[in-house]
Amino acid sequence: MVGHGTAAVVHVVSLRDDPRLLAQMIRFFQAQWGSPNNDPLYANCLTHSVAPIGPLPQWYLALTASGQVAGGCGLIPNDFISRMDLMPWLCALAVRPPYRHQGVSRMLVARVVADAAAAGFERLYLGTDLTDFYERQGFSYLGEGYQPWGGRLRIYQRPLQQA
Repeated sequence: MVGHGTAAVVHVVSLRDDPRLLAQMIRFFQAQWGSPNNDPLYANCLTHSVAPIGPLPQWYLALTASGQVAGGCGLIPNDFISRMDLMPWLCALAVRPPYRHQGVSRMLVARVVADAAAAGFERLYLGTDLTDFYERQGFSYLGEGYQPWGGRLRIYQRPLQQA
């Protein structure tokens, strides 16, 4: 258990494991990453992620004992980045401010790492403009990637299985 008092985060759940979370997940990811222009993207993506054919995509929420959303993230084939040769990607990691600095991101990343490894992937990738944050979670800088709208992101990788 992470955190203090009754708001402690007790588990990470995937949309695949509990499809009843669909509406809650859509609201969370739209609130964190959405805009009037891309809110339909999250709704459509999550709706079609409830029962995918293969191991991807997967979406997760970190929930408190009372069912409050502390954070969330996704595990997807590509994160709108030029390196389409790399897969899978950790995406949309966000922790709500009251739950930051309590290990919530580590819990979410640990679940993604476990699921990606169980699916047989050897590495996990992510694109970000952050430095130092993901290095503390076992990621190392790989190089630059480019987004369709002209943006540039730092690409990080993390090995999933021991040699």
